[in-house]
Amino acid sequence: MPEIKLVAEPRTQFGKGAARRIRRDHKIPAVLYGHGTAPVHITLPGHDTMMALKTANALLDIEIDGRTELALAKDVQRDPIKPVIDHVDLVLVRRDEKVTVDVPVATTGEAGAETVVTVDAQTVQLLVLATAIPEHVVVSVEGLAAGTQVLAAELELPEGAELVTDPEVLVVNVTQQVSAEALEAELAEAEAEAGIEHERPEEQTEGEAAAERETAAAAETTDGVEASDGS
Repeated sequence: MPEIKLVAEPRTQFGKGAARRIRRDHKIPAVLYGHGTAPVHITLPGHDTMMALKTANALLDIEIDGRTELALAKDVQRDPIKPVIDHVDLVLVRRDEKVTVDVPVATTGEAGAETVVTVDAQTVQLLVLATAIPEHVVVSVEGLAAGTQVLAAELELPEGAELVTDPEVLVVNVTQQVSAEALEAELAEAEAEAGIEHERPEEQTEGEAAAERETAAAAETTDGVEASDGS
């Protein structure tokens, strides 16, 4: 995982109004804490920070007041509507310490014919060196048959990484592909068990048939009256 440098500015004004002003200047309010030190309130460059945080567990070199601090994003608060970051909590780390992080799971290869591969656990939690956080934990599904399940304990982890996630957690599940015919049959069976009935297009209810007979009889009467008036 490459280190990303961000140049920060000390922040002395707080509150919603100050935060709005910072964001109007295309910057992001943030706080830096950890290792028993007092929290340091800073302002980060908006565009550079957004680009950096697109990478999960990005290791950040925060330059502030002539010194550099190594940090990870602990919490990122995003605007629910606009594609902007409202605030970032950063936690200090040391190069020689291990940190617990959620690492995304990725698959590679193609499973056996007529199968569906489902990633049940999108991330797994690992204990790794701060400077050796992997971008992904990769699971090869090449040639796997339907019914194959990959548990967390079976993952191939990077050297030095320790699994924190429960070893019995299902990570990848390979199942048999269901045909359209089988899916329709399952749906029909489920509806039958639930007592759901569908009328066929050619079928008529007794009320519909009676209504059609009444319409036809009224039409015949009308025709008869018109013929009589014309004689």
